[in-house]
Parts: sequence; structure tokens; C-alpha cells
Amino acid sequence: MTLQTPAKHLEAIRQHGETTYPYECCGLLLGTRQDNGEILQETFPVENVWGETATDVFEADANATKERQYTIDPKIMVQVQKDARDRGWQIIGIYHSHPNHPAVPSEFDRKYAWPEFSYIIVSIRQGKATDLFSWRLDPQHQFQREEIEILS
Repeated sequence: MTLQTPAKHLEAIRQHGETTYPYECCGLLLGTRQDNGEILQETFPVENVWGETATDVFEADANATKERQYTIDPKIMVQVQKDARDRGWQIIGIYHSHPNHPAVPSEFDRKYAWPEFSYIIVSIRQGKATDLFSWRLDPQHQFQREEIEILS
């Protein structure tokens, strides 16, 4: 699978990550699916609403904070899905940042990932975006790097 996107969307993700540093940013990827991949049409930044209730819902470490975790308000997910559908798109993935960590999925990321989504992760080191990769689950529920094709 390949994620096709104009470069401006990747730059928007990098900027969002830098803006929210040292906390994780998150957002939705809107686009269309094709036989061999997806076309990213728009990024939709959302607030990272990680908090006390999230540690219960996701069975996470009670000391987890927005610096190491993210979550998206389910009401926002539903609203964005409806809006995307009206435009002929769908949610094709999620992006988030890893402050001062590599752009590699964590075990937590893998545990709660959905198989049909692309997951873009941007590493933010000392406030500056560095690596950015897209990941996708294989049939064994393990992340594999997904090719990103930059559209002109």
C-alpha cells in the first residue's frame, strides 16, 4: 500500500507537532481509498484530549501524560467522518507526534490501531520536526512502514 499526498499535508503535520511540543499532537487524515493505496486530500488537526479518564479507557499507565499519549474525542471523530462523507472522502488514518522519540509506533500505538488506517508519526526533537513515517498494520497486527508518494 502507498499513501499518496501533496507535500503541503506532511508539512502541516510537522508544523502541528512543533506547535504542540512537548505534548503529542494528533489529527485525522481525510481522503480516498483505491486498490493500491490511499490519496490524502486533507489533514484535520484535533485537540489531544488525553486525561485521567483515558488511562482507564485505554488501560494505560496511570502516569501517562499528553507528552507520551494522545487520544481523540469520539464526538469529533464522528463529526469529521460525517463531514468527510459529505465531501466524498473518508477518514483514512490518524497522525500524531512523538516528542523526543523516534517516528516509530509504540506498543500502545499498535495495541489500539485499526487495520484499515494509515498512521503517520512525526518525531519532534527539542521542538523541531525530524523524521516522518507512515505505518500500517499487517495481517498479524504488526506495523509495517508504508510508502509515502509525494504528489506534485
